[in-house]
Amino acid sequence: MSKSALKARFFRSALHVLHGSGAHRALAPFWGGQGVIFMLHHIKPADEHPGGYSREFHPNGILEITPDFLDAVIERVKELGLEPVSMAEAVARIQHGDGQTRFAVFTIDDGYGDNYHHAWPVFRKHECPFTVFVTTGIIDGTTELWWLALERIIAGNGTVQCRFEGWPLRLDVSSAPLKQAAFDRLYWPLRGLGEMKQRAWIRDFSEANGFDLAGLCAEQRLSWSQIGEMMSDPLVTIGAHTVNHFALARLDAAHARRELHDSRARILEKTGRTPDFFCYPYGDPDSAGLRDFELAREAGFTACVTTRKGVIFPEHRDHLMALPRVSLNGDFQDIKFIDLFVSGAPFAIWNRFRKVHAA
Repeated sequence: MSKSALKARFFRSALHVLHGSGAHRALAPFWGGQGVIFMLHHIKPADEHPGGYSREFHPNGILEITPDFLDAVIERVKELGLEPVSMAEAVARIQHGDGQTRFAVFTIDDGYGDNYHHAWPVFRKHECPFTVFVTTGIIDGTTELWWLALERIIAGNGTVQCRFEGWPLRLDVSSAPLKQAAFDRLYWPLRGLGEMKQRAWIRDFSEANGFDLAGLCAEQRLSWSQIGEMMSDPLVTIGAHTVNHFALARLDAAHARRELHDSRARILEKTGRTPDFFCYPYGDPDSAGLRDFELAREAGFTACVTTRKGVIFPEHRDHLMALPRVSLNGDFQDIKFIDLFVSGAPFAIWNRFRKVHAA
């Protein structure tokens, strides 16, 4: 079992223990905060997986939930007394307060076609607002979906070849455990590469293994016409997510600034509306930090979201460029975990009982 799988198993076990103890109910009045911003990526039926997918090897499955689970989450959130609201309404409540009403915001990252086909109908059913943060290069078909390509190439072959740490490498990926081992060996070094080197590597890897990298983007992306159709629905907000899905902290200031400004300008050009909200690619502390929060403010965004774990507290009014979120992770599609998440208890423990983690 891979380290990532072991970590997920450990975290899942910890959640089961926390839920079984009932401690989250005791912590909720103190650590539930004003509300929660949920993070999603793909929403698709469990059997909708082209390109060599198998249940035994699907590392990007953490980015997927089913429409049925999304439906159940929205129902449960309402049962727990949270009001689903738009990003704009949530930010207004953070800034000004609104008494005792807790809120839930649903956000979806990147801009995938399944957001249109499978997520939007569920949100419409519940009259639930949601925000899609689009990477404009994905929509334009000019950005490499490197993490999906890495999985798809390994999944569809018995051996793969590449250059790794300067040396030619040929990997046996003829079984699910070998595929997972190869993915783990390559993924994290790729995450740590400079953004330009990372994209050059995946282009070379795709070419060496006969994979259509541009075709993957065309298969996965939303179109501008679909985005325009969605924007006609008052439930839908479109936000920015850079041009190329680069980790801003790994870019120099001038390049990071261009990613912010150009994504905002492209959305305005294609939709006629300037996005007020921004989502940092990857969003962890190594991918977006204080410099990037200030650059986002300078670019004119009203509020921005990270992947730092946590619920929203009144103290976040002073940190609107670095709002935390709660991931609806594909490995944790168990509705009882929603009770834990909205209680804030797991994140109070995770953050060592700090309400704000924005440094």
